[in-house]
Amino acid sequence: MRECSGVTRVKVSEIFGTNVFNDAVMRERLPRPIYKALKKTIDEGLALEREVAEVVAAAMKDWAIEKGATHFTHWFQPMNGITAEKHEAFISPTEDGRVITEFSGKELIKGESDASSFPSGGLRATFEARGYTVWDCTSPAFLKEDASGVTLCIPTAFCSYTGEALDKKTPLLRSMEALSNQAVRVLRLFGNSEVKRVIPTVGPEQEYFLIDRELFLKRKDLVYTGRTLFGAKPPKGQELEDHYFGSLKERVSAFMKELDIELWKLGVSAKTKHNEVAPAQHELAPIFTNVNIATDHNQLIMDTMKKVANRHGLACLLHEKPFAGVNGSGKHNNWSLSTDNGQNLLEPGKTPHENIQFLVFLCAVIKAIDIYSDLLRASAANPGNDHRLGGNEAPPSIISIFLGEHLTNILERIENGVTSERQRGEKLYSGVSTLPLLRKDDTDRNRTSPFAFTGNKFEFRMVPSSSSVSDANVVLNTIVADSLKEIADRLETVNDVHEEIKWILKDIISNHKRIIFNGDGYSKEWLSEAEKRGLRNIKSTVEAVEAYITKEAVELFSKHNVLSEQELRSRYEIALETYIKRTNIEALTMIEMSNKQIIPAVIKYMNEVATSLNQIKATNLNIQITEIEKLVIEISETLNTFKIKVLELESLTQSAQKLKENIKEQARYYRDVICKSMEELRLYGDKLENMVDSKIWPIPTYGELMFFI
Repeated sequence: MRECSGVTRVKVSEIFGTNVFNDAVMRERLPRPIYKALKKTIDEGLALEREVAEVVAAAMKDWAIEKGATHFTHWFQPMNGITAEKHEAFISPTEDGRVITEFSGKELIKGESDASSFPSGGLRATFEARGYTVWDCTSPAFLKEDASGVTLCIPTAFCSYTGEALDKKTPLLRSMEALSNQAVRVLRLFGNSEVKRVIPTVGPEQEYFLIDRELFLKRKDLVYTGRTLFGAKPPKGQELEDHYFGSLKERVSAFMKELDIELWKLGVSAKTKHNEVAPAQHELAPIFTNVNIATDHNQLIMDTMKKVANRHGLACLLHEKPFAGVNGSGKHNNWSLSTDNGQNLLEPGKTPHENIQFLVFLCAVIKAIDIYSDLLRASAANPGNDHRLGGNEAPPSIISIFLGEHLTNILERIENGVTSERQRGEKLYSGVSTLPLLRKDDTDRNRTSPFAFTGNKFEFRMVPSSSSVSDANVVLNTIVADSLKEIADRLETVNDVHEEIKWILKDIISNHKRIIFNGDGYSKEWLSEAEKRGLRNIKSTVEAVEAYITKEAVELFSKHNVLSEQELRSRYEIALETYIKRTNIEALTMIEMSNKQIIPAVIKYMNEVATSLNQIKATNLNIQITEIEKLVIEISETLNTFKIKVLELESLTQSAQKLKENIKEQARYYRDVICKSMEELRLYGDKLENMVDSKIWPIPTYGELMFFI
């Protein structure tokens, strides 16, 4: 970087990956036999030899220390959805009272953490503490720079003393292996003997809000819960459609610039940045990479966003619905399949109707989504998403697939035995002679579809903005692996593979076409049509996560060695526990804000108005004060009702605690009773906001939060 005319110039090629122990660094620093052995482990999934680990550890330590690192940490992703670190210094004491820097292969490969302090969903008793972090050599180590200095971060899996997965990474790695195994089987039947692995690739677009940090700290609801629990609608929202792709404010642009630089140094290929639809909302999109690294990178993106925002006097909100009445935030999980020699298996080519291999993989996905739509819905379930799905450009809670007219037409022809095909490549005419002609895409985009085919990938738009993308991709990988397994099992028993493929495609299309919908997912007609098709409308997390513990789910995940029944049940328990705890925190926050901020402010305002009213009366002038008296009465009545609703919510939260013995019943109580009570309380709180002088109202308003940057 260098300064030029007051602007810092950045040469991306010089900083990209500088804080990553990547392939180029390994090739430079490792002896050739060691490098080749490590690459073989990474590329072919072989066991890592101890002597290789020792040499890698020494090289990694030297590289990190040269860059200023004093500590290392096993960086892992427990089931709370965020990342965890335990920092260890590169020191070992000597007999003369000094220290030497040391880092062994054993320390690289294995660490230990207190597993009882992380969510386990009953996998471990709370007094059984031991858990292990295990190096994932397929995701490169990296350096984190912050106020504490430089730390070497080693991506690791996290498991219990008895071997169960306690994290987001372990099942993801298992699902990748399951998918690769079945996809390679299918490719072998097409005569492809070169491909050794098939890798799911992902490019998760990250949506987020930025607000002024001083205003953020004045909102207890944002600090404690990540979303506004009170807030009247401002005069202006997103109705003018003037924020999407609009010019970036300088303060936001400065944040984005530093964010890019920090992510590039970490090897995260941050590519696209822009304003999103809602005021103060933005998006960052990286370039596709394999799903394991993409998941790690997305965790780094969220962490880095928050840190960089603080440096700029901003707060980054990753909640799915921080503001009512405007768009919420999600992740668009762009998922595809690539071979180890670079072929995208979901690339239709110029003649998709003739590309049988593409059609087989496409239909495998269609079948998987139809059979296991409830599991896919569960993978995107969290309390914040319950507020987001189904409105303001978020996808509906009904799972369906958008294919577009062209591919849908091809599948219909296959089902009906018709071989002719319309021509592709229609030109797009803009009506301006100086603009070049463009090939018109075969299909429009559908923003209401939760699972849309977008050229050579599927875009799963339901994923919550605050969550790890691991959950969605574990499900996607596993259910598609299962579809491919059934196809491979069938093809391996016949002599004429190509003839059998025709029947397989026809069967899949006939039996699973109900999941394909190219229309408006927000329309009332679709709700009725989906019900007729037998597609479920699962609106809440409490209902959605039950899919994890069905007989079908247990058989599916066990068959592919992705998750055991105990591991599935643990995730179900954790999802319900999280829902209960978050909703309870929100309820308690509303009660505190009501009693300690809103009610005192309203009383103060009423006193001021009443004092002014008495002063006017004391003048004995013939002044009309009827409407002012009505205002005082209306405020008083609203405040009284508001206080009654506060007391009701307090009582209901106490009742909820008595249901601890039955977690399912307790979660439903929070969903059906507590959430309804919170909505009623907010209704009167927001009404009071519109009645009270803004100088007295105790918390920053929606207008201030979304527009004052």
